[in-house]
Amino acid sequence: MFLVLAFIGVAISVAAYNTTAGAVGYLVGYAVVAGLSWWAALRPNRQDRGPGVLIAVAVSLWFTGDLIEVVQYYYFTVPDVGVADICWLGGYPLVAIALIQMARRRAPGQLLGAVLDGLTLSLAAATLSWQFFIEPTFDLGYGVLASVVPALYPVADVVLLTGILIIVLSPGGRTTPTRYLLAGVTVFLAVDLGYNLLPYVVHGDWVSRLGPFVLAGNALLVASGLHPASAELTRPGTQLRTLHAARVLFLGCALMTAPTLTILRSGPDGTEVAALLATGACAAFVLVRFTAAVREQERAQAQLAFQASHDPLTGLANRSVLGDRLGEIRSLVNSPVAVLYLDLDGFKQVNDRLGHEAGDAVLRAVAARLSAAVRQSDVVARLGGDEFVVLCPGASQDEAIGLAERILAEVAAPVPYREELLQVAASIGIASRADSADASPATLLRSADMAMYDAKRAGRGRWVLADA
Repeated sequence: MFLVLAFIGVAISVAAYNTTAGAVGYLVGYAVVAGLSWWAALRPNRQDRGPGVLIAVAVSLWFTGDLIEVVQYYYFTVPDVGVADICWLGGYPLVAIALIQMARRRAPGQLLGAVLDGLTLSLAAATLSWQFFIEPTFDLGYGVLASVVPALYPVADVVLLTGILIIVLSPGGRTTPTRYLLAGVTVFLAVDLGYNLLPYVVHGDWVSRLGPFVLAGNALLVASGLHPASAELTRPGTQLRTLHAARVLFLGCALMTAPTLTILRSGPDGTEVAALLATGACAAFVLVRFTAAVREQERAQAQLAFQASHDPLTGLANRSVLGDRLGEIRSLVNSPVAVLYLDLDGFKQVNDRLGHEAGDAVLRAVAARLSAAVRQSDVVARLGGDEFVVLCPGASQDEAIGLAERILAEVAAPVPYREELLQVAASIGIASRADSADASPATLLRSADMAMYDAKRAGRGRWVLADA
């Protein structure tokens, strides 16, 4: 609702641009957004306030700059360079610092690749900015301030671009709060780019109407902090698993930016064009080799990660993964949870009579049947030997009993092995809680384990429900 109202205000400001009512409405909306930025940063349940405070200061500076300009427009004279520029320019590095702080919290110890790639792309953007935006400003022959201050805006854009690239290229969540954050910064960069490029193709009055869109960028930044899941902005995320092809393409374009501009400025001849093509080919070969090496490393890391979290015989989750998932149970507030503890009946006789190879075949078959019987959200783990655990988040007691019945039938089916049909059964203990918040993970697992032994004592090949 906040974003909808903000965008409606932006539309009204664009339509009523250059009128007193439009200016007042724009400033009122901006003041509300600035106030909400401080609420988002300092609200009582906020865990990490540093980046939010920096963004709030930046939004307040940008609002102050616009307020000063409006007052000067109606009551004084708007100077070419003034105090408003100090406010506007001051916000950019603050947001960039906030973004870098978020990236450090989202990816502790994992930022080197993102920083290097971000700096590479930002350096290419800085080269383009110098060529097309900064250097032409100095060639106009204005005074020092009138030349330097406008040139600082493209520099500020590059600084802001660096911060957002580090967020984009580093690990971390990518849900609504992060998308709002990225969209807000993108709007700022797009508006600034429009200010520089649109005068060549449209009338200056239309270029001036880009101003209210800055409010949309601010609103998106504030919405990222107000979102219920805003903790994602500073919460450690998972490691990026693959190198995206677009990332390699952008790096290649960045590598070719400087030589391409140099040759274009000097007036390309046949020799320089050939040199440029050769440089592009070399860069492509290097990037292909780099990508192949990274892919090989990713495959090795994925294999190691799989081995660390899965049973090597059955491919099921191991005890470590089960412990992690059990530890998440308390976060499932007001949600039921069930644990099924299985032990195979008759497995020792198979091992004693036919050897461990036959026992391994039985374990693999049982693991496959368990995986096929459960829901996608359930976790099937092998604890060792012939003991298995099925963790069922969100499952009621009746659903757990129904699952146990299916598992008993599946496990009891004969397992083909060479020229024999091997027969085993299962004893299952079920521990279920209507509200996961009132059950510790250790209690659930222990209760299911005890119920499994009760099932064995009661005759095996059956399930027993643990005492409440």
